[in-house]
Amino acid sequence: MPTHFITLFVAVIFETIGTTALQASQQFTKLGPSIIVVVAYSLAFYLLALTLKSMPVGIMYAIWSGSGIVLIALIGWVVFRQTLDWPAILGMALILIGIAIILLLSKTAVH
Repeated sequence: MPTHFITLFVAVIFETIGTTALQASQQFTKLGPSIIVVVAYSLAFYLLALTLKSMPVGIMYAIWSGSGIVLIALIGWVVFRQTLDWPAILGMALILIGIAIILLLSKTAVH
């Protein structure tokens, strides 16, 4: 697997950690989760900047944001007991299909 995809995957993980901590910070009223938010987002954006050396911004952002949406929705469902209705599940399935099409078929995923 190319290094830029690994870097992008790790950026998605840090963004997911940051967003999960954002929920746990209770609007930045809890210090520990608030610090995690700042550190995780900083690392995520640093890794995104590195990814831009090898990927177009639109493709990189589509993969990053789409993956983050699906992961955060799953974490919200499992950890925070937030519900997902069928239209939300269908929408996220379409996001995953879009990401798969980009990764498997698009020649613009790298430059």
